[in-house]
Amino acid sequence: MRTYPNHLRGTAAIALLCASHASAQQAEFLPTVTIQGAVTQDGLGLARQTGTASRLNLGAQDVPASVESLSAATMQARGDLQVKDAITRGTGLTDTSSPGNGIAYSARGFAGNDAIAMLENGQRLLVASGTATYPSDPWGYDYIEVLRGPGSVVYGSGSTGAAINAVRKAPRPVASFEAMAGIGGGRSVRAGVGGTGAIGDKGAFRIDAYADRSDGFVDRGESRHGKLLTSMTYALTSDIDLDLQLDHAEQKPRRYFGTPLVNGRLAGHLRDENYNVADADIELVDDKAVARLSWRLSPALTVGNELAYMKARRHWRDVETYAYDADADVVRRSDYIAIGHRQEQTANRLEVRWNAGGNRLVAGWEAATVNFEHSNNSPYGGSSTVTPTDVDPGRFDSPDPLRPNFATDTTTHAFYIEDAYDLSERLLLLVGARHDRYKVDRVSLQGAPGFAATLRSNAVRIGLTWKLAPQASLYGQVSSGSDPLTSLLSLNLANARYKLTRSRQIEGGFKQSLNNGKAEWTAALYRIRKDDIVTRDPSNPALSIQGGSQSSRGAEISASTALARAWRLDANAAWTDAQFDTLLESGNVSRAGNRPADVPRLSANLWLSYRSADWRAGVGARHVGERFIDNGNTQALPAYTVFDATLGWQVNRNTLLQLNLRNLTDKLYASTSYGSTQYLLGDRRHAELTVQWRY
Repeated sequence: MRTYPNHLRGTAAIALLCASHASAQQAEFLPTVTIQGAVTQDGLGLARQTGTASRLNLGAQDVPASVESLSAATMQARGDLQVKDAITRGTGLTDTSSPGNGIAYSARGFAGNDAIAMLENGQRLLVASGTATYPSDPWGYDYIEVLRGPGSVVYGSGSTGAAINAVRKAPRPVASFEAMAGIGGGRSVRAGVGGTGAIGDKGAFRIDAYADRSDGFVDRGESRHGKLLTSMTYALTSDIDLDLQLDHAEQKPRRYFGTPLVNGRLAGHLRDENYNVADADIELVDDKAVARLSWRLSPALTVGNELAYMKARRHWRDVETYAYDADADVVRRSDYIAIGHRQEQTANRLEVRWNAGGNRLVAGWEAATVNFEHSNNSPYGGSSTVTPTDVDPGRFDSPDPLRPNFATDTTTHAFYIEDAYDLSERLLLLVGARHDRYKVDRVSLQGAPGFAATLRSNAVRIGLTWKLAPQASLYGQVSSGSDPLTSLLSLNLANARYKLTRSRQIEGGFKQSLNNGKAEWTAALYRIRKDDIVTRDPSNPALSIQGGSQSSRGAEISASTALARAWRLDANAAWTDAQFDTLLESGNVSRAGNRPADVPRLSANLWLSYRSADWRAGVGARHVGERFIDNGNTQALPAYTVFDATLGWQVNRNTLLQLNLRNLTDKLYASTSYGSTQYLLGDRRHAELTVQWRY
């Protein structure tokens, strides 16, 4: 059994002592309930308070940063049944997910789960081996926020490109119930239920459950997913609130690693083929428990403590590399890979908030221990040959046994402070600073030497918002952040001597809401530079050093406007000019001036919606520009544009029937690459019929 360090036991004791003190109170108190207006699917969410861009719950229009919000109503109206579908309709985010990395995105010229932070209610499971597994579907979430650019003061290392935060639906004392069921293309079936209600006169609970399954639109592409989300809130006294959360999720994603290129091109006749073995297996299991205590010591001062335990178990058994041999007209398979992850993270955040009207301040200490064990069958031998069509998949037959490889114990500490000060009625100054410290101890489970490494980073953010009018603001900010060269939990001996990379951003923008929110628009210009990436030593090409750099600059614009009483148009576009400034690769080949992989120069989204008392409809387009798959810029994923549509009928007050249509033109396109010889294809044209009930 693992034991946890004294600093975690101490902070947990603080939470328990507070709870004990609250339980000792004999007087009866009623809980304080804040009632907000119902969230609609309209607009950019500029009026919403944001917990992602700042820990001070500033309004999105007041924050001197580029932040975007997607409500549950917006996702439902557009028929987005996966979180990545909803997020990539936002400004400047591109999906780079694969079965190997789980869920992954590209933003502002940077890609991958070490550069894009994935959070739920502000909590992040540290990335191991580049893999993130949740949130995958939007059921049970109230809204999703995206902060573009370094958000290190808020969420620590690893968010140079963006921070994505899925915020759960909160327990409410007023009883309500919702349910959803759907069937559709790819023999998909899905269902979800959710409900909330009171616990006596002092608390409330919420339970959400969801499950789906599909054949994945390819041979042997079956997938299934299920989760249970539970939460409660309880007023221990008039000044002390306790929030609890307990979740479990299981995923068996589609076991599809792409389709081989034929003569360097996408092959439509291979669209339904799956070249993985018949007994391939991917399993992802996540568990989470959270206890949060909030004590209002005075109207201006609040102390909070949040204790979280998160556990992930992952397993892969696949044949992952395919190459088409034109001379023999066969597909050659290699990389018979078996991998296992076991990860446990215990984290605590102790925070103090001060709100004295014109001055709001938050300061906190975060600490965590993460235990990670990695098993694999390296060197991943095995090979086979199959026909391009009518594939006989065979079985997983590797000459290399699956065995434990290494284990790491990681201890993290972070101290942060953030202050929002009203210089005047129109000027808001936001200043923040953060220090992170990571200590990684790695032990080989195969007899190789172990090591210990300590990594540190400092980050600051200074931003100014100038309100030109009550609903129009101009802002500017400078911020810094850091990313690991590779996943911290998977740090190896070769990378242990390197420090964290450093990123710096300067950004300016404009936000405006018109005609009482009937129209909203934002615009941003930015430049980011990231230093200390690994490059070859110019004086000795056999050595690698931290001397490389990459940068990006870009422009983003988002708009949402009511065209008429029942019509609304949402549109956004992002232009990104990203390049390596200094990078030498093997043979001292310079990549300076080349664009990093997975970064489109242009991406854009458009959605036109109609809504009346009984009917709703929508049609949209998603465009992703050409992306290179290598630093040499020798091979590129073609640009694509995909069209979607929805049609809904409000059967009665409580029931909505909706038809979601995807990829209307049946476009053959690649969503991402998996090596140079195979691309993961986007889903073919399909429809899904859903029915939703709300009471």
